[in-house]
Amino acid sequence: MKNFKTVLLSLFVVVLFSSCSNDDNQLSESASTTDDSKSFKSLKALKEAKLLLSSIKRDGGIPFNASNPALSFTSEQNVFLPSVLGIDFRIDRSVVPAGPTARFPMFRGLETTPNGLRRCYYVITEASDKKMAKKLGVIFSPRMAAAIGSGGEQNAYFNRRGRLVFEGSVDFSPKRSLVPGPTSEDGLLFGFPPAQVNPGAIASPEWSSYVVLPSGVVINAQMVANSTGLHDRIPNPDGNGPEQEDDLNNPNFAPDQASVVMQLLDGWHDGQPYYFHIVTDTSDPGPATIELGVFAPRLANLPTFGLFPGGSMLPFSPTANGRTTDTDGFGVQGLNTASLSDRQVQDPTNTFPIDPSDQRYAPMWDAHITEFTIPESERPILRSFDQINQLLADGTLIPFRGNANPSPLANSLSDLLTATGAIINCPVITQPSESVIGTQIGSPRNR
Repeated sequence: MKNFKTVLLSLFVVVLFSSCSNDDNQLSESASTTDDSKSFKSLKALKEAKLLLSSIKRDGGIPFNASNPALSFTSEQNVFLPSVLGIDFRIDRSVVPAGPTARFPMFRGLETTPNGLRRCYYVITEASDKKMAKKLGVIFSPRMAAAIGSGGEQNAYFNRRGRLVFEGSVDFSPKRSLVPGPTSEDGLLFGFPPAQVNPGAIASPEWSSYVVLPSGVVINAQMVANSTGLHDRIPNPDGNGPEQEDDLNNPNFAPDQASVVMQLLDGWHDGQPYYFHIVTDTSDPGPATIELGVFAPRLANLPTFGLFPGGSMLPFSPTANGRTTDTDGFGVQGLNTASLSDRQVQDPTNTFPIDPSDQRYAPMWDAHITEFTIPESERPILRSFDQINQLLADGTLIPFRGNANPSPLANSLSDLLTATGAIINCPVITQPSESVIGTQIGSPRNR
């Protein structure tokens, strides 16, 4: 009997260890499958990156080389986009009418229109896959992947010639116009919100600059030109005059060099100015008109405004009624100031919470507008989210009365702001130190 019990016990131990071993193998196989899936996705993404870089070479440009980049940047220059071809840090518009600009690699693709496929040109500033981002020399933004399945993205595929084909398209032919709004009854608001806006470019319902590639990677691909005209952020050769804004012969648009020059907007972050970024697409015609972007209504479906760190966007804070005169050398600020300007020669200089060195960064920004309750002569420049929270707490600022979403901002940045529902695509290119202002790096102009 004792021997029989011993045999049973031995069999039980063997079965137990065999079961545990099988569980371990299953877990190992599951983890291996996940790792294999990620590796396969990254491998596909790298192949897609090579297709894109090859197209730059075919079009007369110099593709980015991660192993030996053409430009190296100092910590003072603080450039977030390694593939940028040059930056003009001069901000004196009496010397450089367009203000600060950057020159980007420009890709040729095809967009889908009711009349068939049409040639188009675009820039890429972010990718949700780290290896692809490094290969292309763009910003790694993993949070963009949250856009997949939301209806705010679009899908694209590569044709047999290695050109990216988009589901949507952009019409650059409309002429931008803006009528500033009247002064409110209490005298606190003027210029903004505008009485009338007409964006200078309008996207089809299918267009989104959050583009899902066949690999499943999301890139931020922003249309800058096609046969209908040019993006309004491409400066004219003589400065800012709107009379030539859709002239395809503009030297700042150079298909034969696979490059394009675009205006940079200023902003504030962490108490520091020169938070230089571009504006390309917005979900609302108001900011599209004020900041010279493409009105792309599909972006409104991206998840989820008012939420951070969840969703695929980041909150930022413009002010509705900043000061319109420079009283202390720190400039002017506000959507009102920008609305009063003819061709947006004055930036709103909005306030941002983080920069692309933080992996929570995403290029789509969810506008949370503030409003001053004090006379203009007493309004400070808003330089950081900490300052905004303090001014909200003491009543100097309130959430803009036109904000559409009554719920507070659902994150740790502020519990006192509300969202407008307006989404703006503004990739951050650089935030240099004061010593860099007035200089140029790389080749900021086309040949």
